[in-house]
Amino acid sequence: MKKSILLLLTSVWLAAVSLGTGVLIVYEYTPGLATNIPSNWPSQSKISHATDRPTLIMFAHPDCPCSRASIGELAVLMTHCQNQVKAHVVFLQPKGYGKDWLHTDLWQSAEAIPGVLVQADEEGNEARHFEATTSGQVVLYDALGKLLFSGGITSSRGHYGDNAGLSAIMKILHHESAETVKTPVFGCSLLDPMSDCTIGSAACIR
Repeated sequence: MKKSILLLLTSVWLAAVSLGTGVLIVYEYTPGLATNIPSNWPSQSKISHATDRPTLIMFAHPDCPCSRASIGELAVLMTHCQNQVKAHVVFLQPKGYGKDWLHTDLWQSAEAIPGVLVQADEEGNEARHFEATTSGQVVLYDALGKLLFSGGITSSRGHYGDNAGLSAIMKILHHESAETVKTPVFGCSLLDPMSDCTIGSAACIR
């Protein structure tokens, strides 16, 4: 009798573990909301746009664990292409949220990347101008303000390593042909300050 109960409990536990793992895997590989990024630099934007080289912007949620990987991949990009692109990381700052909420370790990590300008996006205005809805969204425009690339630079939530987005941007900046100019974005929602990822999803913690 005890053996049967033990086997039953073990089976239930294994089923629960399998289900939980499956949920995390699905979550990890589910991208954020896809939007139509403007094909030309928005005239309403107050972000400084370079006229002598491409300009890159990463939109980020300051408390998104998934975006640590995006910031890390940006550091890799800047190591290889620092003098070929003007780069910004723009952090969401909703109304009523102060600097303590904004200046997280992600902000500090972005500031530590040579050649990257970090700034707050008050009330998400810049994200709206560029129709960015997911933390980790990257847009790249040429010197004339034409969109060259949009998407994420990780292959899943919180995943470091080779990915199509990073490869495409590097090729574009090196005047090579890229296989794609649009990739999915994996991260928190920029539409909700307390989005799902900010509560510490295991899929984003590596």
